Amino acid sequence: MHILILGATGRVGSQVLRTALQEGHHVTALVRTPDKIKLQHDHLTIIQGNVLEPKDLHRAIRGAEVVISALNTDGGTTLSEYMPLLIDAMMEEGVQRIITVGTAGILQSRTEPDKLRYQSNESKRRSTRAAEEHERVYRLLQQSTLDWTIVCPTYLPDGERVGNYRVERDVLPEGGSKISVGDTAEFTYRQLTDHQFVNSRVGISY
Repeated sequence: MHILILGATGRVGSQVLRTALQEGHHVTALVRTPDKIKLQHDHLTIIQGNVLEPKDLHRAIRGAEVVISALNTDGGTTLSEYMPLLIDAMMEEGVQRIITVGTAGILQSRTEPDKLRYQSNESKRRSTRAAEEHERVYRLLQQSTLDWTIVCPTYLPDGERVGNYRVERDVLPEGGSKISVGDTAEFTYRQLTDHQFVNSRVGISY
């Protein structure tokens, strides 16, 4: 498979990148700082560019069959600004499948089902800025005709794969409080071939 990874230098994206190459896929990584990718591989193409530049997105997506986006909010509005550009580029290049990494804050609340978790009494976070950015991405994908999946981890400490975790469509597994970067990356990668969560958010936790 030919995969475009956005956020390939981040915590989750870098592990997805490593796994995809180990499994024999061709990977294109669009990054601002190529030096941050320490891997060298015959199947890896690194393109220096900016996700907010349509020409860079088009160059990176050409030939890809699927997009994995593990970009974080970066303290600003990058996510909500780049997603419309990415959706346009995918439509123009004929790429239908996108898997993104979001946050458990945009899952439905169990205690107040008409609200998202970050809007409800389930949320312990004082700041909702990051969740609001992820919600904008969710709404944009919802309105698109793409085959999207948003992986929604709860508290995300560094850590290796344990392999024993729970997932649930649209809500966080009951009592879930954390999930490692390694297991989040592993589940995200598995969505390349597992289509049971197309057009869904997926809560993931131990």
